[in-house]
Amino acid sequence: MEKKRCLFCSEIVQIEEKGMHDHYLGCYCAPGGSYSLLRDSYNTINAFSYQIKSKRFPIISAYIREQSDCGEAVMLSIGDLAAIENSPNIPVTIEEKEGRLLQYLYRHSEGPDDPVVIHPLSQSYNITYSPNLQELVYIIEKLKEERLIIREGMTFMLTEKGWSEAAARAGGRKLKSCFVLLSDCADTRTEWSESVFPKIEQCGYLPRLFHQSEMGSRENHSIELISDCKLIIADLTKPSPDVYLAAGYALGKNIPVIWTVNRSTADELFVQSHPIRPFVWDTTEELVEMLQQRLSYKVIYS
Repeated sequence: MEKKRCLFCSEIVQIEEKGMHDHYLGCYCAPGGSYSLLRDSYNTINAFSYQIKSKRFPIISAYIREQSDCGEAVMLSIGDLAAIENSPNIPVTIEEKEGRLLQYLYRHSEGPDDPVVIHPLSQSYNITYSPNLQELVYIIEKLKEERLIIREGMTFMLTEKGWSEAAARAGGRKLKSCFVLLSDCADTRTEWSESVFPKIEQCGYLPRLFHQSEMGSRENHSIELISDCKLIIADLTKPSPDVYLAAGYALGKNIPVIWTVNRSTADELFVQSHPIRPFVWDTTEELVEMLQQRLSYKVIYS
């Protein structure tokens, strides 16, 4: 697989060509994940002056990391960079950047004193939208002094006070991580994102689409992201070996898997065995009702 330098974090990583975009796999902008950049934009962005790069690139790197960490797919072109830099959602003050670190720890922990490892710390200042490691260290020390976090080397924990502060910033609701495994079909992904994902979120889970480009031997480190999630929903309507692989990996990690399949292809499943007894659905409305009943009235052990 071809390798290329990520413009925003300078790490040389594997890329996957897909249409007019290059997918950058596992750089410091998206550890364990990926983002896409329009191929024709690369050279133009790379030709920016040092002043523009030093100001803009840390912000873009942080934006990619935050969006990816929240389960959002990131696709960029040169036309997006200035809009991201000038967005009112980009933190500017130290207090706002402190909030980003609290939110990161909140997303990756189950409660106060639950350890979160940030490694390598030297390449993780994009978590706080900081331009360098020095500012991240300052933010960490400030949060420690305020008794919001505890640090032991590369391991961080929210205190009771820090957890409450992070929960307040998140609206008081902690969503559990959930990966959805679908076939590589744009229409299916769009339909699920619009109709099914919002209902899953109402049940207390944050659904993230596990892209085909992130599965299998092409990017083994990405499949390990499943280890940190609390639920897998695997749809077998258009069965794919990658879906079976990722779901099987989850089962091996004792992560609950809910199988689903559209009635039109229910008789064509690759595997007919006791552990795989999918919900058979005709419409997404029917599927949503079954999923909500499963998630609302039966315990999902995490």
